[in-house]
Amino acid sequence: MTAETTGTPDFSHGDGLLPAIAQDAASGQVLMLGYMNREAWQQTLATGQAVYFSRSRKKLWHKGEESGNFQVVKAIYVDCDADTILLKVEQIGGAACHEGFPSCFFRKWSGSEFLIEGERVFDPQQVYKNP
Repeated sequence: MTAETTGTPDFSHGDGLLPAIAQDAASGQVLMLGYMNREAWQQTLATGQAVYFSRSRKKLWHKGEESGNFQVVKAIYVDCDADTILLKVEQIGGAACHEGFPSCFFRKWSGSEFLIEGERVFDPQQVYKNP
């Protein structure tokens, strides 16, 4: 088996924003989906912590900058089209979700309704000062 290098993600897709999946490096649980532009990608590589681009705030977002729930990057993968990024992370503080859950994917379809799966790690009203 030989290793190939393919360069960096192709930021020419999606108006320069690529989906970035954060997955717990130890358990494999999908924690969240964010977006990265070239600058977020470069800062993630430079700091070893996940940096995303917030589409709602239209600025870089260092995951954990308000909550203290940082993501330490353990491995980075890019898909075959170089237009999706997978970060395997150590989730500091136990919660990736701004609603206080370990994963943003805490609502599970039961066949007739969505049920909450898991427990909150923190109260968002206590952590976030800005509504």
